[in-house]
Order: sequence, then structure tokens, then C-alpha cells
Amino acid sequence: MRIHLFVFIASILCSAGVIQAKSTAPGITEQIDWEAFMKRQDPTWDVWPQHWYESAFMGNGTLGLMIYKEPDANFIRFETGHCDVHDHRPGGGLFENPRLLTGHFALYPQGTVTGGSLRIDLWNAETHAEVITTEGTIRIDALVHADDMAMRVHTTASDGEKDFRWEWVPADAQSPRYLYANTKAGSWITPPADYQLNPPAQVTPGLSVQKLTAGGTTAVAWSEKKPNDLERIYTVSIAHSYPGDTAEAEAKGALKSADSTPANDWINTHRKWWHEYYPKSFLTINDGPKENFYWMQMYKLACATRPGRALIDNTGPWLTFTPWPNAWWNLNVQLTYWPLNASNHLDLAQSLEDAIYGNIDNLRANVPEQYREDALAIGRSSDLNCVSGTVGIPGVTKNPEVGLLPWTCHNLWLIYRHKMDDSLLRDKLYPVLRQSINYYLHFLRKEEDGRWHLPTTYSPEYGSAEDCNFDLALLTWGCRTLLDITDRLNIDDPLRDRWQDVIENLTPFPQSETEGLLIGRNAPYTFSHRHYSHMLAAYPLYLLDPDSADNRTLIERTLAHWQSMPKGLRGYSSTGASSISAMLGKGDDALNYLNQLFDTFLAPNTLYRESGPVIETPLSGVQSMFDMMLQSWGGKIRVFPALPSAWQDIAFRDLRTEGAFLVSASRRNGLTEFTAIKSLAGEPCVIVTDIPEPTFTGDRKYRIRKIAPSTYSIDLRAGEQVLIRRKGDKSPCIIAPLPDSPANCYGMKSAS
Repeated sequence: MRIHLFVFIASILCSAGVIQAKSTAPGITEQIDWEAFMKRQDPTWDVWPQHWYESAFMGNGTLGLMIYKEPDANFIRFETGHCDVHDHRPGGGLFENPRLLTGHFALYPQGTVTGGSLRIDLWNAETHAEVITTEGTIRIDALVHADDMAMRVHTTASDGEKDFRWEWVPADAQSPRYLYANTKAGSWITPPADYQLNPPAQVTPGLSVQKLTAGGTTAVAWSEKKPNDLERIYTVSIAHSYPGDTAEAEAKGALKSADSTPANDWINTHRKWWHEYYPKSFLTINDGPKENFYWMQMYKLACATRPGRALIDNTGPWLTFTPWPNAWWNLNVQLTYWPLNASNHLDLAQSLEDAIYGNIDNLRANVPEQYREDALAIGRSSDLNCVSGTVGIPGVTKNPEVGLLPWTCHNLWLIYRHKMDDSLLRDKLYPVLRQSINYYLHFLRKEEDGRWHLPTTYSPEYGSAEDCNFDLALLTWGCRTLLDITDRLNIDDPLRDRWQDVIENLTPFPQSETEGLLIGRNAPYTFSHRHYSHMLAAYPLYLLDPDSADNRTLIERTLAHWQSMPKGLRGYSSTGASSISAMLGKGDDALNYLNQLFDTFLAPNTLYRESGPVIETPLSGVQSMFDMMLQSWGGKIRVFPALPSAWQDIAFRDLRTEGAFLVSASRRNGLTEFTAIKSLAGEPCVIVTDIPEPTFTGDRKYRIRKIAPSTYSIDLRAGEQVLIRRKGDKSPCIIAPLPDSPANCYGMKSAS
């Protein structure tokens, strides 16, 4: 009897997902059947999706695959992507070096498609689907291999559909912004008059080769196997080379390697990666849609990037027609990478580190020539190697957007703070941050008030102003952080006095009694604006400590004024407002703002679009969830600092905080049962807990000091753990999925 390939492998691995009674910390037991738990997170479709923002998607940090029915046509589309496929024209713009589309496979059934279903099996990172036609059915099982540069689609047809047609359709290899400009939706874009088209791809059986006018080659290689009359197995590999011409050989080599590996071993290796990925942390919550959403974002992140693979740009591996075919540094990249810190997936953040630390020459070339000796910068958009074109000059160039590399350095600082690897700090982050702040220092001027001021710079997506709050916040944070770094590493930097002078004498953040923080000096917030760039001093930089009454009033006033003009607000306006509310300890407000993303902007597959597809906003929604349940800014670990009243039951394990602590906690019926903290680096440990009369137990008797209400200092050393619970409580401490939570909330369901 024939056993379907994927089902057979699943039978071999069925026990891999069960973890019973695993000890996670002293006194805590984990009871998670991972396979069963992840099954309830799967997105499901009982109607066929027809667009990018509805489709099933897979990826491995370089390759991407989307599956959906072509609108107004009778075929199933398998859209391929490869993050390295770029144009290579001189310059640094969206028509010179954008990512390029690769193409799609089309499955043409014998009959007319009348229905079907799909499911992304998150635990195994595979998509299973059924196409129902007037002539029969076609079963589809697909994956993008976790390790290998290959993807596979396995079909099983009924007799009436065994002769379906499978066809490769190469994409038009022009800048997606150019292609988008030629649609009605892109009429606002004006392509260069001298844009030279790339030639069409050359297709032969099993191979598509796309040569680019400015150099570079993309090759797509595929094979077809027919185990019997009803089954077909398609394996696909894609490669891109520049300046060399090795893409064809690379694609064929990857294809040969995948095809020559026994199928059981190939799938086993793929699943092993994913089965080791998810359990690095755990979260369950009595809000089914949010729980499903969280795990979809964990899946999405691991599809979109890996160590040694691509920076996550605006679409990840799933490029499509879009005006945004590159990386955007005025918010998008920053929001995209935030969730990797708390979720304990810092290995994936390596792609951001590699993009910055591995492209110093390009960051220097982005600076105007007269400042390149000691400065680095990046413009609003760049290719994945940080080539952006020249950044503007404050006070000279129109709308000079100069704070984007310092903001990216804040992301890199958070990565460091969650790792506490001082070699990374000394050798990588410190020199980049120093040179990014140097660019600001060239333009500071002291005015009659004795204060340092900035000439005109650009507040992202709003407008230009002197003493722009966006830049003042980043300059302040950068100088403070550089001083902290040199103190920690005992570096006698000749710029220390300059940084200290800036901190002491920089003009205060422009603000008013009615609006709160302004855009800049003499630049009030007067029209609706989706970006919270003027609020960076509050979030995410935490320069304005909300524990100060004056700061709290300022933050609340600014947030209210920003949100009072809703016309221009978008999805990440909701997640930003949610995180700012969480910083203030306002859990119900935080959830209400986050729900605006879910109610208005989130696509059925949890992707997102604003004048075209972008990836960052749902990922920032995960950060908003983290900000409600765990915060660690300012040297304090705050457990459940801003939970909404609706979140009565929640448990997490091994979420990571600044200072390199792993935190586990459980809350039932609105009360915190226990918290466990493990120190990975021996940094000072200060915990804020709502547990009354807490007890602290571990491998030794720790020195505990109560330093403020509900706030305790614990002398944890590296590798030590402490369990915090109510005095006299002897009940078992268990981390387990919450029962009866709504499941499979995403995907698309028929109206019936």
C-alpha cells in the first residue's frame, strides 16, 4: 500500500513534539506537548486565498514561497522569491539596486477550481492544501527547506486531475517600483526617463536564466519526479550571482544535492531545525487570537531570516509588486527586529548585525565626502548591503534625514543588552555608534542661550525643523550610551568630554503645554501623522522616565495629541501607541490600541500592507504584547507591568530581558503565581513584582534587598536561578498551555 511521503515521515517523527514534565527552573515543571500545542496555532483556509496578503507562505531566510489561487484565472500560483536577487545599477536608489522578482510556477488543473483548503503546519513549517475542481482533486504538500537552498512541492492527484499542467513563468526583472508605477495604484511614482529594461529570462526545460543589464545573473533550476501516475514531486532551487556568473552552477548544485538526499533524511533535517527553534521560549495566553498571532509571528520571523542569511527588508523573502522593494531604515527595519530580543531568538538577529557590521565601507560611502573621515550614515532606503545613496547635510540639504543609523544602533544596543557580550560591544557596536554620532557632532552649534542646537533636520515622514525632537533624542541617547560603553570597557576615548558637554548643554526637547513634545523648535504637530518619530525620547529610547510625574504628564499629553488626529494613523501607529501605553502601565489602553491593528489593518495571513506590502507592523505588534507582560528598561525587570484586565491567565517561559536574564512566570485569575529568573551573565538583578510577601529560593541563600515598593535587588551570579512566589504557597509551579483557548484563528474561512 502506498504511503504518502509527508505522512510517512510524520509517523517517524510523531514523538518529537512531546515534552513531558520537563524541569525549567528550580521548583517549576513544564508540561507541553509541542506538536499538539502548535497545531492549534496553525492558520487554516477553507477557501482559496487569491492575494499576497491572503496566501500561505514559507521561507528559510533566503528562499520564499507563497501559494494562492491566481485571481480571475484558473490556476494555482506558487510565487518564488530569493532575498539576494538584486539589480546592480550604479547609484543607491529604488530603480538602481532594488530587489527583483524571480517568477512563479503555475499549476493548471484539468477542471475548473471550485474550492479547496490549506493549512500551514507551523510545527513542521510545511503547507498542506487540497484543490477541488470539476474533474477531481489535487493534494499539495510543500516546504522550503530550513537548511538547504531548495524547496519542494509534492502533489497527489485523483484520476481526473492526474494530467494537470505545471509551468514556470519568469517574472519581468525590472524594479518592482518601476512595475508598480505602471499600475493605477502607482500613478504617484515617476520612474527615471532613462530607465533601461533588463532583458527577458531565457527558459529551457528545468532551467530559467535571467541576465541583468548591469551585471548579475539569477538562475532557477527545477526537477520533476513521478513516483506513479498520480504523484509528482517538484524540487526547485534559486541562486543569484554578482559580479561573477556562477548562479546557474549554484542552482543546479543545490538542486542535485536535494534530489540525491533520501527524502526521509531531507525532511527530517528540515523538521529538526524547526523543532529546536520554537521551544527556545514559550507563551500561552487566554486570548486565542493573540496567542495564534504570536506564534504566527515567530514562524514568520524564522521564515524571513536566519544567521548568515538576509536582512529582513520590507517584504522578507516574499517580494511582490511593491513600491518598497528594499530595506527601509526610518522605522521598518527597527520594528521588524524588536521581537527577537524578548522571544529569546537572538540568533536570528545576527542578520541585522551582519548587515551593519559587515558593510562599514558602504555606510561610510553614504556620508557626504567631506565627512567620511570619521562618520557613518544610512539613508531612508537601501539594498541589503546598506547602499543607500548620500545622506543629506543638516541645515543645507532639503529634508536631511540623518538619524537613521543612530536609531539602528539602538536596535544593536538592545541586542547587546540581551546578550551582554562585551566583545561584541567593544569590537562591533562601539565603533559604529561612535561614528554615527560623529555625523551629528559636525553640525551642532552653540547659540546665545549657551545651549547646543541642531540645524534643520528631517523628522521621519512629517517634515523638517531645527532642533528636531527625533534627532535630539537620538543624539542624547547616543552620547549617554557612548559614555556608558567607555565606562564599562574602561576606554579613554578623546571624545568623552565632548559627549558629556552635549548631554549637559544640549537644548531641551521642544514641547508645549498643550501638545507635549513638538516636531522641533517652532514646529508644532499640526496634521495627522502615522509615525511617532517625535516621541522617540519616550519610546523606545526611554529617556523620559515615566516614574517622574513631570515626564509622565509630558508623555501622556504627547500621546493624546498624536492620537487626537486619526486621519493619517496606520497600523504601526496602533502598535506604537500600545507600547507607549504599556510603558505608562496602562494595560487596557495598550490592548485597545493593539486591537486597532487587529480590527483594521491585519491581513488574514497576518501580513500587512500600506500602499503595497510591508512586513514590520505585525511584528511590532508582538513587541507591544511583550511590553504589556515584561519590560526591562532602566535596569529593572518588570513582570506583568501592564496587563490588560482581559488577560487574566497567561504564562511564559524563558523570555529574555536586558542584562541577559531568562524569565518565566505564570498568572491565573488575575494573580501572579510565580516568577523564575535565570542570570546568563551575572549582571545586577532588580525585579519589580506584584507578588505580595514574596519568597526567593534557589541553589543558595540569596542576598535580597527591598529597594522600593515591590522592587527587590537579588545577588544572582551567572548561571544561577531564583524562584519567586507567595510566602507559604506550596502549590505546584507548572508551565503549560492554557486549555480551551480559541484555535486556528488566521487564514480564511468561508462565510458559512
